[in-house]
Amino acid sequence: MSRVTFEQLLDAGSHFGHLKRKWNPAMAPYIFMERNGIHIIDLHKTVVKVDEAAAALKQIVKSGRRVLFVATKKQAKQIVADKAVSVGMPYVTERWPGGMLTNFPTIRKAVKKMTTIDKMAKDGTFDQLSKREKLQITRQRAKLEKNLGSIADLNRLPSALFVIDVMKEHIAVAEANRLGIPVFAMVDTNSDPTTVDFVIPSNDDATKSIEVILSALCAAITEGLEERKVEKLDTGPTSSENEEQQPSSRRERKAKTLRKPMIAKDDGVALNANIASKFVKEED
Repeated sequence: MSRVTFEQLLDAGSHFGHLKRKWNPAMAPYIFMERNGIHIIDLHKTVVKVDEAAAALKQIVKSGRRVLFVATKKQAKQIVADKAVSVGMPYVTERWPGGMLTNFPTIRKAVKKMTTIDKMAKDGTFDQLSKREKLQITRQRAKLEKNLGSIADLNRLPSALFVIDVMKEHIAVAEANRLGIPVFAMVDTNSDPTTVDFVIPSNDDATKSIEVILSALCAAITEGLEERKVEKLDTGPTSSENEEQQPSSRRERKAKTLRKPMIAKDDGVALNANIASKFVKEED
């Protein structure tokens, strides 16, 4: 049975494309007809493409990998955030930080700053700072939370990208293509589908259209996560997971130990005060 039906897509307005003069010729295979100067998307093909994308996403999450949802356009922000949270996946709904994928280690450093600031608030370091320093660090924390808070638990590159409006998110798509990360996307008649691995031809401007398709894909992701849980209970940790938990050699264990930050037992306020002054300097 299909994840989404023709009638659901029709009711949501997923068949409405852009004006004929704005079309991308590469979308011709997915266009059914033209009416009143507007291209009409073939929803029969959309149903097939949604099923293909859902099956692929299910296998990705079933194998323990993660999908990054990207949608910075106003009508898609809240829907994508809610759906991504419901399946426990990272998402970007504010400005796409350039180099987020191609320069991932730098993005991770910015995320770690939030953790450091949170520790400072808990261990009493804030109490020894001036009012001005507190205000600057708090502002920096809020800015980081807004832009990167939704990917705080993304410790490695995602295994797939789901994008709404490939024209608006062209930087994210370009970075994923460069790294060989598969891209799933809702593609309208004015967009180029050749940069996308799993094309879902549909109206990417209508809120209902976005919600219907996202619901179908997130249902598949939920199934994949449930099946993974069942397999874990039946078979226990996989060999790859065991390898991650236990370094295979004495040399690797030693290297792992050396990589840990060296922090004195009584660091507390003194060490974190230095960190606080560093944040203030960066803010200035």
